[in-house]
Parts: sequence; C-alpha cells; structure tokens
Amino acid sequence: MKPSVVARAGRSTTERKVTASVTEGAARVGLAARGVIYLLVGAIALQIAFGDTSRQADRQGALEQISGKPLGAVLLWALGIGLVGMALWRLSEAVLGAAGPDGHKARNRLLAAGRCAFYAFAAYSVLRFAANGDRGSSSDEQSRDVTAKVLQWPAGQWIVAVGGCAVVVAGVWMGVQALRRSYHDELKIAEMSGAGRRLADVTGVGGGVARGLVFAVVGAFAVRAAVDYDPDRAKGLDDALRSFADTPLGPWLLACVALGLVLFGLFSFVAARRRRV
Repeated sequence: MKPSVVARAGRSTTERKVTASVTEGAARVGLAARGVIYLLVGAIALQIAFGDTSRQADRQGALEQISGKPLGAVLLWALGIGLVGMALWRLSEAVLGAAGPDGHKARNRLLAAGRCAFYAFAAYSVLRFAANGDRGSSSDEQSRDVTAKVLQWPAGQWIVAVGGCAVVVAGVWMGVQALRRSYHDELKIAEMSGAGRRLADVTGVGGGVARGLVFAVVGAFAVRAAVDYDPDRAKGLDDALRSFADTPLGPWLLACVALGLVLFGLFSFVAARRRRV
C-alpha cells in the first residue's frame, strides 16, 4: 500500500476517533443538563403540592431558581451549553445513526431529528435567559399561543387533535418502555455494580413512568382544546402538573408525579455516566 494511502487512512481513523469523542462528550454533558432541569422542575412541583403555588413548575421556573443562586449566571451558561451538546448529539444520531443495531433505521433517525429540534429550542431559551435575563413565555402561555394560531389554520382543529393524540401516544410509549426497562439496551449494564443497576431501575422505571404520564396529560389537554375549539384548554407543563392536584387524590398525586420527575432527573445523571453513545 502506498505511503500516501496509509497516511490518508490514518488521518481518517484519527478524525473518526475525534468526532466520536466530541459526540460522546456532548451527549454526556447534555444528559447531565437534562437531569438538572428535571430535578428542579420536580422539586418545584413538590413545593406546589405542599402549598407553595408561587413558582412555575417548568423550564422557566427552573431557570429562575438557578438565577437566584450564587454563581447562578455561570450555572445558566453551563446549562445552556449542555443543552447545545444534547442537540448536537441528537443531530449526529439523525445524520450518522445512533449506537446499537437499530440506530441507522429511518424511524430512529427521524426521532433523533425531532429531539434535536426540541433541545435546540430549549438551549436557545436557556442561553437567551443567561445573556439578558429574558424569561420569555411560560410553558402554559406557549401552549395556548401555539394552539390559538394553529386553530386558525385550515383544518386547524384536526391538526391540533392529531398533534395532541401523538403526544398522548408518545407519553404512553415512554411509560411502557420504562416499565419494560428498555433503557437497559442503552446503558452499559454489564459494567455497573449491583447497587448501580438497582439505582438505574428505580430511577429509570419511576422517572420514566412519571415523565410519560405528564406527556400524556399535556397531549390530552391539547385534544380537549381541539374538540372545544378553545386554546385556553391547552396546558403547558406547569398547568398539567397542577391539574394532578385537582383529582380526587389531591396534592398527593401531584407529589408522587413530582417525585417521579426528580427520579428521572437522577436517571439522567446515571445515563450521563453509563449510556452507550
């Protein structure tokens, strides 16, 4: 083999290793950033369940919590950069395929693209908050505004209804996958201790079910908004969580769901360390 070919092959291998290393770093930082947000949202929801209704249990509420702490500005920038890493990781999965035997399938690439868009928007909102304190709209306001606009489109009611049904299905799917412990396929289970596997299962199952339930409730409210042709029926994360307190089980159901979100935050930290990337 010619020396020039060997050199090119060596450079190509080095570039792939560097790319893989950067992608892995972005994924792990991004998962940790996701964990921080879920921990804070869950903690705020717990406060609401026990009587402190002055805070927003959504991303904006979490950012306000961080900004009021010592070194809050630094933490906000770190969180925003972490979410940028999350978006870049999902983008790499959409373009190059994810880890695992099914990572190159079109369905998984499409899901990765959707997640990339979601985390790109989340990163933008966090970095905007860090740069100039622009809080933007709450999740509830955003849901109502988007629903109101879409309802004005031709076939807007159908679009909102179908979108809401899709979110409900996504929430149910998340919960079922958590109960089935499908996350085992994404974690380096063989490298984990017995205590580590138990921690992954407690946080993965409990957190995944709570997260899926919240998604399903948000989707159900969107469907109701479409049926009633009333954008005020749409709920963001904060209002969806508060709605649990209006059930016969009262604040205790909200407390359970909030604890589940805290568990999902902890699971995100487990994934940041042990996920296959």
